[in-house]
Amino acid sequence: MASIDAETKAVEKINDTSATSAPVSDSENGASSPEIMAASDIYIDPVEEKKALRKFDMIVLPQAFIFILLNYLDRSNIGNAKVFGFATDLNLKGNQFGNISTLFYVPYILLETPWVMAVKYYGPNKVLAVALICWSIVTISTGFIHTYGQAVAVRMLLGVCEAGVAPGFAFIFSTIWDRKDTAKRVALIYFANVMSGAFGGLFAYGIQSMGARRGIAAWRWLFIIEGAVSLFVCGGCWFSFPNSPENAWFLNAREKEIMALRKRRDVAYKGDDEFSWKWAKLACTDPFIYAASLSFFCSSVAIFGFGTFLPTIIKGLGFNDLQANYLTIPVYMLGGLNLCVCAYFSDKTQNRGIFLFTMPIPVIVGYIIAAASPVPGVGYFGMFICCCGIYTFNALILTWVTINLQPDYKRSVGVPFFVSLGNLSGLVASQLYPSSQAPRYVMGNAVSAGMETLAVIIVVGAWWILRRRNQLKEKLIAEGVTDNGLEGDMALDFKYAI
Repeated sequence: MASIDAETKAVEKINDTSATSAPVSDSENGASSPEIMAASDIYIDPVEEKKALRKFDMIVLPQAFIFILLNYLDRSNIGNAKVFGFATDLNLKGNQFGNISTLFYVPYILLETPWVMAVKYYGPNKVLAVALICWSIVTISTGFIHTYGQAVAVRMLLGVCEAGVAPGFAFIFSTIWDRKDTAKRVALIYFANVMSGAFGGLFAYGIQSMGARRGIAAWRWLFIIEGAVSLFVCGGCWFSFPNSPENAWFLNAREKEIMALRKRRDVAYKGDDEFSWKWAKLACTDPFIYAASLSFFCSSVAIFGFGTFLPTIIKGLGFNDLQANYLTIPVYMLGGLNLCVCAYFSDKTQNRGIFLFTMPIPVIVGYIIAAASPVPGVGYFGMFICCCGIYTFNALILTWVTINLQPDYKRSVGVPFFVSLGNLSGLVASQLYPSSQAPRYVMGNAVSAGMETLAVIIVVGAWWILRRRNQLKEKLIAEGVTDNGLEGDMALDFKYAI
């Protein structure tokens, strides 16, 4: 709110001077006048541009989907492992399983921003490949642990390796596609999350049916096999993932030229390649990011609990271990379908607010049903309703933040900073389903419903911040002002997507 007041005062100050006051110097706005003028004169054939971007859709998106799918699969499989022996074999007591899940988020939260800044500085194919290979090795190692302390150690190492994956891909997508087409691509991150739940349940069902082999328990095989698959698949990232849009190996010479021209044309939105700490400062002091993060935090309490404990929740509704794993599959499939539909129409209509305001409603209803009804079938139905909105809201709010930050360096700090603040919810969510609350876990479901309610209230406040900023800019433009003396997305020529 203080920032909004400051902006209002800035408007008043400008109004006191001439509406045609001199613009700020080139050194202040981060780009030289020749660059700006050159960018405004650039013309790119839309047919050729669309053809080049289609190659990214065909080559980059499938790889990104596989990487993110395996990332979430190797993270959430601990929930599947729990229902067939993980906690018993490690002799976990009290809420030690919840502690294992909680401590994963400590390094995960701390390292998200450094990982994404490294992606911007060194390129995605180098940075993400290191992360992907390392987390695969840690996942395999989890199949050989025997104590609570070892479980804590491997989960914290997993948090170190996986910290930059989701925000890193959100940032990468924003450097390739335009703002109006971003939601469908960022939704891929959460679609992979949903599908990891479905495939995770299916894979866990197969491993559980297999039973112990060669003296190794089924839950251990779950980590070993999934980690090995990730290591094999992700090893190709070194060679197949492009390091920058304008130098992608699958583009021909003309298409590379087009992507380079797009970079020059979009310099006002994406910025140049010269890093400045001022962008980090602006990202970390933007009240919009804090408001959106608080909403993301509340909704993520529900989503982390859902993803980690869904098999446990279903088992608590009265189903056996085997059923608890395969019954997660149709729940996730419905959630994935709803996510794709909403992401498509969010981009098509360019209306973000209506989806952000409505998607928490099925989450709230679903959790209330699960908390209130002792009937297994009714509680299971509640999980279907819940999944219709739980991933969609998080995907769209991440998109919303990503497309409303400029330039790239502010985005490379602001997006993971936003995600890090939201992921603090992992420290809370992992404590919501202690074994003492079995079988119905009323507390966890009720708290998740309450937090989702707060999420929709707070997102309205974040929406108001952007709406107010747009109104102030429109007022200045109507009065003939050509420069408000601010930079990045706060500059006069940037309109926030609401």
